[in-house]
Amino acid sequence: MKTNRIKTIAYWVTTLLGPASFVIGGFLFFTHGEQQVEVMNHLGYPPYLLTILGLWKLLGVIAIVIPRLPRLKEWAYAGFFFELTGAAASHAFSGDSLALISQPVVFLALVIASWALRPPSRKLSGR
Repeated sequence: MKTNRIKTIAYWVTTLLGPASFVIGGFLFFTHGEQQVEVMNHLGYPPYLLTILGLWKLLGVIAIVIPRLPRLKEWAYAGFFFELTGAAASHAFSGDSLALISQPVVFLALVIASWALRPPSRKLSGR
């Protein structure tokens, strides 16, 4: 019983620090925050990509936080994985510092922990 409680707490902590933190990033991307526009320009991406990524981040957070819909949650976690690994790779290929490359990797670790710790009600059947 105590192990389940600790796992549940760990799930929610990693979910709030990882996937749910995408609310802030999603909003800043969607509204074309000044810093986000500068980063996209530096990386060589068009500004309209901020709108697309921002919307998907916000929708992904909703999918992960709401109850049920386990298949949709799997897709949201996969989307976060692709977005974060793509961000790390983009910074690496642009010659950015290890600090900038590692930022999305830290969030990726939280997303993976959230995925691994999710309760049975948030998993696909048979897992």
